[in-house]
Amino acid sequence: MKIFAETERLILRELQPADAAGMFEMDSDPEVHLYLGNKPFNTIDESEANIEFIRRQYVENGIGRWAVIEKASQNFVGWAGLKLITEPINNRVNYHDLGYRFSKKYWGKGYATESAMAARDYAFNVLKLSEIIGIADVNNLGSIHVLEKTGLKRISLFDYQGIKHHWMEMKNSF
Repeated sequence: MKIFAETERLILRELQPADAAGMFEMDSDPEVHLYLGNKPFNTIDESEANIEFIRRQYVENGIGRWAVIEKASQNFVGWAGLKLITEPINNRVNYHDLGYRFSKKYWGKGYATESAMAARDYAFNVLKLSEIIGIADVNNLGSIHVLEKTGLKRISLFDYQGIKHHWMEMKNSF
């Protein structure tokens, strides 16, 4: 199992099949999916399939979202990291999206910012990417705040699946 990054409080590692229960707890919560199209998971099979999908991205794209583990408890708290987007969104394709999702019981602890900053540093220092992108529903003020604290800037508004989103970017300063 590969560890991609560690912070003071978190371990960011590849997702494993054993993370399915934690993923299901997170993705079955309607509040977690409020700004994600309101499609919470109904079965743990959906979480298992999602983990396999992400694990294929590690092989096919060299990157995918990471499990976020709380060091103190060793609990699965959610996922964060980079994803290579290969389908057109906002007239762009083949870019690295910075994202994160956490179980509600871990909200408000700063884990999203901490893990987003670790993913940003990995993108620029290890992968040597020239830029990272973030996309956030205009009503998801918490996510917008995290992306801005991480260094991304609002570039434009666009419709994504019929909902207004911010397109946010950060360039690598090398």
